[in-house]
Amino acid sequence: MTENKVVKPYNKDNKTKKEEVAEMFDNISAKYDFLNHFLSLGVDHIWRRKAINMLKAKQPKKIIDLATGTGDFALAALKLNPEKVVGVDISNGMLAKGREKMIKRGKEDIISMVYGDSEDLPFADNEFDALTVGFGVRNYENLEKGLTEMLRVINHGGTAVILEFSKPKKFPIKQVFGFYSKYIIPFLGKTISKDSSAYEYLPESVAAFPEGQDFIAILKKVGYKNTSARLVFGGIATIYTGVK
Repeated sequence: MTENKVVKPYNKDNKTKKEEVAEMFDNISAKYDFLNHFLSLGVDHIWRRKAINMLKAKQPKKIIDLATGTGDFALAALKLNPEKVVGVDISNGMLAKGREKMIKRGKEDIISMVYGDSEDLPFADNEFDALTVGFGVRNYENLEKGLTEMLRVINHGGTAVILEFSKPKKFPIKQVFGFYSKYIIPFLGKTISKDSSAYEYLPESVAAFPEGQDFIAILKKVGYKNTSARLVFGGIATIYTGVK
């Protein structure tokens, strides 16, 4: 199994990965939505819709979205007609942008944006019917602890859907994505956000993440059942699912 190497955005000796990730997202929050959609060429919306469709049969009424950022995954979850969606993030900067977005779209009564640590969630056991997390688990300081905490807050029979970047294996997507993520994303990210480290961290964190069957093995280890992994867009991302 691939070892979950610790990769941090700024590599400061006096800060933990968790603290640096929060600082990074605070720094780029103003430009995050634009860069996210621009750098993914807009296909991140399609990936989220595919992930949400995997919860359709369960018709969850109460959903938690971790590493919610500005709430795009939480908004996508509205397609399931839930009664409540709770978005959780450790970046106050991202949450502030997310709250503005919910008010602008008139969704603040359904979607609440809450400050919280995915590895120590402020919710009761079995509180949610489903859980989503988009491009967030690779940022966890302790991956197994975070996954265990996710499992704790969903109810028995509840499903967790995890959308995460992966490394394409087939030509030419492997070569194109490798070049794009190593050179183009850091350059454009630095130019637009003025934070070069944040967009250098992206490909580094993807490279270090235990993807595919390695990640499935970790899900099973901490207690998830009926696990699956579905590649999207030629393997640039993977949708993982697990049931409590």
